[in-house]
Amino acid sequence: MSPVHETEPLPVVLAGARGHGRSHLLNIHRLERLGLVRLAGVCELRPLDAAELDGLGDPAQSDDFEALLAATGARIAVLSTPIQTHTDMTLAAARHGADILLEKPPAPSYAEFRRMADGVAAAGAACQIGFQSLGSHAVPAARRLIADGAIGEVRGVGAAGAWVRDEAYFRRARWAGRRRLDGVDVVDGALTNPLAHAVATALALAGTTRAEDVTGIETELFHAHAIESDDTSAVRITTTAGFPVTVAATLCAEENGEPYVVVHGTRGRITFWYREDRVLLQRAGHGPEEIVHGRTDLLENLLAHVTDGTPLCVPPDATGAFMRVVEAVRTAPDPLPLPAAHWRAEPGESAPRRVVADVEKLVDASAEQLRLYSELGAPWASPAPAEAR
Repeated sequence: MSPVHETEPLPVVLAGARGHGRSHLLNIHRLERLGLVRLAGVCELRPLDAAELDGLGDPAQSDDFEALLAATGARIAVLSTPIQTHTDMTLAAARHGADILLEKPPAPSYAEFRRMADGVAAAGAACQIGFQSLGSHAVPAARRLIADGAIGEVRGVGAAGAWVRDEAYFRRARWAGRRRLDGVDVVDGALTNPLAHAVATALALAGTTRAEDVTGIETELFHAHAIESDDTSAVRITTTAGFPVTVAATLCAEENGEPYVVVHGTRGRITFWYREDRVLLQRAGHGPEEIVHGRTDLLENLLAHVTDGTPLCVPPDATGAFMRVVEAVRTAPDPLPLPAAHWRAEPGESAPRRVVADVEKLVDASAEQLRLYSELGAPWASPAPAEAR
């Protein structure tokens, strides 16, 4: 929509206020205290109780998203709903005159992504995709270092993410850990949802965010847990920039580690721990230089875009390359189960979990060497990665 230059708080409807949506609820509360928004409505299958709404007044509540939009006159819609609902709900919000903050991944397939992005553009709505790491000031700072030749010529970009998730994580919703549900694509895998930021951030540091920047994708998808989708995966993306981007991810680590992206140059490297906004520059002839950057909140940025035309941090087309990866994962052969000899059961936070032997070392080695699991000699990895173009 066009900038509105309003001083009154903008009415917001939040769809999906539990689970990860709770973080959006708290952020809306923060922005209410700044006088920027007011929570006009909450869309949930089960209404929030008074404790969940503490300090947030008495917003309208309904499980009918479109009726809630119409009743509240929402100017902003924040969507933290199941992946397979993203496109239809985004387009519904746009039809009702709302601008949108849409959780990642934006859609479960490239076709659905294009339907969403094209529909939002046709409606004249603004849409921000919820890759919080792309609001980090570290991303443009690292890109400037690369452009200035601080690490020489870029040889490749590698990302690594090793997290712990127990069986309860994959039972949190019907769609969790699924590739398809009721005949509809979901694609809830390690690379496409929990560690999707590693993929999107690696592509951003490589300067290859648009769909047309991707020339080929190789995938290796596995699961140790008894799920349909992948929990231990690797991908290598070839790009028009002339160097590869790799991402190795697992939800079967011994313990949670900080995910990171490393840009390899001929004369040095840049490492970015994207959840911490922390950048380490290492280069020939200099001591290591580390800096922690600030971050722009994506909902605040959307509000600034709506009110004064500030450019969006993460418009849909800035996630086109990421969506090419989602599509490659979607169309790849089903993930292979890891033989029981290569994982062990351990107690989890609320349920048992499965730990893949030495997987943290493999994830780090992938980021360092820009190789897939099979090329690193993982005993459970297929020797022939699936390739999509």
